Amino acid sequence: MAASGYLGWDFSTQQLKVIAIDEQLRVIYEDSIQFDKDLPEFRTQGGAHVHSDRLTVTSPVLMWVKALDMILEKMKSSGFNFSQVRALSGAGQQHGSVYWKKGSAEILKNASSELPLHHTLKDCFSVGNSPIWMDSSTASQCSSLEKAVGGAQHLANITGSRAYERFTGNQIAKIYSQNPEVYMQTERISLVSSFAASLFLGAYAPIDYSDGSGMNLLKICEKVWSASCLDACAPALAEKLGCPVPSHSVLISLGTSDTLFLWIQEPTPALEGHILCNPVDSQAYMALLCFKNGSLMRERIRDDCASGSWDEFSKALTSTVAGNNGNLGFYFDVMEITPEAVGIHRFNRDNQKVSDFPKEVEIRALIEGQFMAKRIHAEKLGYKVMPRTRILATGGASHNKKILQVLSDVFNAPVYTIDTANSACLGSAYRAIHGLVAETGVSLADVVKLAPEPRLAVTPTTGVEELYRPLLKRYAELEQKVIYNPTSSCLAK
Repeated sequence: MAASGYLGWDFSTQQLKVIAIDEQLRVIYEDSIQFDKDLPEFRTQGGAHVHSDRLTVTSPVLMWVKALDMILEKMKSSGFNFSQVRALSGAGQQHGSVYWKKGSAEILKNASSELPLHHTLKDCFSVGNSPIWMDSSTASQCSSLEKAVGGAQHLANITGSRAYERFTGNQIAKIYSQNPEVYMQTERISLVSSFAASLFLGAYAPIDYSDGSGMNLLKICEKVWSASCLDACAPALAEKLGCPVPSHSVLISLGTSDTLFLWIQEPTPALEGHILCNPVDSQAYMALLCFKNGSLMRERIRDDCASGSWDEFSKALTSTVAGNNGNLGFYFDVMEITPEAVGIHRFNRDNQKVSDFPKEVEIRALIEGQFMAKRIHAEKLGYKVMPRTRILATGGASHNKKILQVLSDVFNAPVYTIDTANSACLGSAYRAIHGLVAETGVSLADVVKLAPEPRLAVTPTTGVEELYRPLLKRYAELEQKVIYNPTSSCLAK
């Protein structure tokens, strides 16, 4: 690398990815470590362990550390010139938490360059398997938190979201209630993003405002921890979390769900979706909708109905007509976030529940259903499809034009893509550059002026809007039939 470079990292659910860009924002290096394939000794599926209760989902902390060791070694072997790196930034799967044992700060600070990091840190974690965003085991803790602060809506007004089982505060509360000794042995609690930053810093990195607003603990308007929320979760929690910092702080500010982001100026927290602090504009906010059964669900249906082949999957998708002759499906292998539902639910054109679909109908029902859910729930947050609306699709599935065509048709809007599927890495690399100048008032938009423009991938099929309008209404009505309604106030609608 002849000139300055910037690194972008993504500690995602299934893999660790890195991208390097130069000062012209050109990608000059890209690599990844697949957890299941490259680290089989940890015996993960999709980068995680689903426990016997089918609700608890964790990932081994040392797997993440060893993956970093491996990818850095690959970069070194390739001749990558680390001395030219001016800054790095990264992303981590939101809500996951890491628990550092007392005394770990000194071990991290004095880590030897002669030993792999996963050897040095092997005894540094009081919780060896981190709860991650897929976890659904904290219903009682969610209920207690909402009750402690005066109800679900009041909690949403404070933190941007009602209590969610995957949110970090509720995960901490579960660990404290079930293993108080483990909690007391913990000197620092990191999010996956701040944990990853800590590995580069050799010290505990603070939690940034944006990721911190996905914990049910941060006052999103004042950007400080909420004392009432902390107290409801565990004692002396503030000192274990440290002080939150702006997302553009220069240290290292570091998704397998489907997510939909909306940029907003005036937040109106509700009982569905989340309001988060905007990581690139301290005066703005983000509305976020997260759908847990995203790519993993698509991969499972691909394996079941298309012999594990994306080509066969795409052929099956195009062999069926838009609207799927009125057949609709809801596909949730694990408890979904939006809506709160689980199981596979199929309905024919007469709204009668059926046990199965032909394979090609199953594939279209999955894809159409996933995108109809996104549009329906986005519109509940105030989103409107306008004549100038355009969709930017990122992630692995954004390279499949047949899937993108369904997205375009359901939303009746053109879909654009970028050249790399590793958008979180690329965005992190851009943020690395922005982090060096953010304090001087330079916007991220100014930094990325040289970046390639998104490319038009697909446009809506003529006449499709009239077809999907009644289907969207039907889908929303049928969704009410599949919503999970336990006694817990955390989950009940």
